[in-house]
Amino acid sequence: MPELPDVEGFRRVLDSCVRGRSIERVEVADPGVLREVTPWRLERALVGRCFAEPRRHGKWLIAATDGPVVLLHFGMTGSLVCCSPADPLGRHDRVAFVAGERQLRYRDQRKLQGIRLVADQDGVRRALSELGPDALDVGPAEFDELIDGRRARIKAVLMDQSVLAGLGNLLADEILWRARVAPDRQAAGLAAEERRRIHRAMRRVLRDSVRVGHIPAGSTWLTGRRDSPDPACPRCGTRLRRGRITGRTTLWCPHCQGEGQALSGAAGVPAVEQDPSDDPGRE
Repeated sequence: MPELPDVEGFRRVLDSCVRGRSIERVEVADPGVLREVTPWRLERALVGRCFAEPRRHGKWLIAATDGPVVLLHFGMTGSLVCCSPADPLGRHDRVAFVAGERQLRYRDQRKLQGIRLVADQDGVRRALSELGPDALDVGPAEFDELIDGRRARIKAVLMDQSVLAGLGNLLADEILWRARVAPDRQAAGLAAEERRRIHRAMRRVLRDSVRVGHIPAGSTWLTGRRDSPDPACPRCGTRLRRGRITGRTTLWCPHCQGEGQALSGAAGVPAVEQDPSDDPGRE
């Protein structure tokens, strides 16, 4: 599932592929990914325009032109790829922005989110008004304020886009594992030192992930163990456990983070059947 680091990777793809190039046409192979805009209106608004430097806010990519602004959200399976017009259309290539010898393609299997068009930066602010700050921009004091008094479980708070924009299932698990905090702990009950550890872990995980444009799956990352049939903690070797929080598969170490008994369906990993649509691994 694309999270903040993945969207940063897509931002770089857009920037290197079509930034500053005149858009000659917009080819919509599947209008099912367009939100509140028709294929005709999207092309009419963009042809002859040039993409400026794109920016990211959480899981959203903001692609301004010298006129309207394209907003892209990647749902669970979306991505951006830079292609040549000669490259055959992929099965899940939904929209292509054609600029000379380059095509920026929005590729998405499940079509849970998609592409929006707004008139200007005021439109961007209105469209994203319910989002919290980009998680990478949040300092320790602001982080404390954002989670202060929240009665929800800390993993649910981290994944709440109205609190922090950009964190999803994989990042939340990784951050809490590094901070040695159980994902089912109530946010309001965390000690000041635990909050500091979570914030430090969040900064470190995001910086390392943004550097490569995706969430790493190395041997020292919890993310790298998710697909193992019997995963062990990268830090202490304890058998990892799996449960569910807000309907999402949650992975944690009972030795490093605590037993997490409040988790729905908490069990050893092999005993719990994972819904493949819930946690698509490193997509």
